[in-house]
Amino acid sequence: MNPVNETVTQFERNARALLEESVSRIDARTRSRLTQARHAALEAAGTRRPRWLSSFTLMPAASAAGAALLVAFVLWHRQPAGELPLEGRSAPVEDIDLLADGEALDLIEGWDGPFYEWATAQTDASGESDG
Repeated sequence: MNPVNETVTQFERNARALLEESVSRIDARTRSRLTQARHAALEAAGTRRPRWLSSFTLMPAASAAGAALLVAFVLWHRQPAGELPLEGRSAPVEDIDLLADGEALDLIEGWDGPFYEWATAQTDASGESDG
């Protein structure tokens, strides 16, 4: 958008004339203060900010990205709720093997074999009468 190549509309000409007229009505002291303020703003815009100050402008974006990565990492490495660890899976199999082996029950300390045989017989007897 080069202003030289564009045609100026009547509205733009009227706006420019009103602006120049309003500037000419400003007293010299106010015009001087406006000029000083403009030069100070241009000088401040031209100077570079310290490196540490410009790094703080990216802090919110960096924090949001870090939080998103942390959430993604936690959710991705979370173990599914339906599966047990490998250690928990092997223990029931060993218990079943131990219970199935009659000779192994004799090796268990404090095992009350006659009680368990009686309880099994009672369960079998009550199961036959119910059916």
